[in-house]
Amino acid sequence: MRIDILTLFPEMFSSLDHSIVGRARKSEKIDVNFHNFRDFATNTQKHVDDMPYGGGQGMLLMPQPIFDTMASFPHENARVLMMDPAGRKFDQAFAEELATEEQIVFLCGHYEGFDERIKTLVTDEVSLGDYVLTGGEVAAAVMIDATVRLIPDVLGKKASHEDDSFSSGLLEYPQYTRPEDFRGLKVPEVLMSGHHENIRKWRLSESLAKTQRLRPDLLEKYELNAEENEILKGLEDETVVQ
Repeated sequence: MRIDILTLFPEMFSSLDHSIVGRARKSEKIDVNFHNFRDFATNTQKHVDDMPYGGGQGMLLMPQPIFDTMASFPHENARVLMMDPAGRKFDQAFAEELATEEQIVFLCGHYEGFDERIKTLVTDEVSLGDYVLTGGEVAAAVMIDATVRLIPDVLGKKASHEDDSFSSGLLEYPQYTRPEDFRGLKVPEVLMSGHHENIRKWRLSESLAKTQRLRPDLLEKYELNAEENEILKGLEDETVVQ
């Protein structure tokens, strides 16, 4: 996958040199390219922003530097993402969608926003959540991390991400490692039993209980099968008894 990032602050992406994404870059599973669109500003002062027509607060990014930056590298079939708090909310399903692309372009803004004409270059306006960041770099770095780990062979095993929270539609079940007893906090006996079916059922029950407790909104969109319905009803009955 090729990733192109239009940004005024490429140094903010140092996190992409480390961990899973860093290894993906070193193994050439992804090719990350930075484009500082200030380099393409044609005015003497190298300004990339100006006051909006009609008045208003703040400054807008001008179209010329960004249009010329986009023209400087191939992106004919790319998914072009504009970081914008008003855009589509980024989630696991969106990350899975992006992981199938051959090229993604991230357009990171600053100041009050973008000249509307810049959006003619964009395929998706994307938001990390219902809040406003100083710029788009942090949001883009999060989206890249969430997406790259889903690319085949980046994590090594497909199952490494299939059980993640949100991948299945439910939150992930609790997990434990050695020692079995840490300062009186013990690993659940079922996980020590070696009985794979019981372990599967326990994990499913814990996943449903955790989702019901922390993110009940996910259950509203999740299509429960017969087994999950039965488990959830049992959890609800336990709550009533308590």
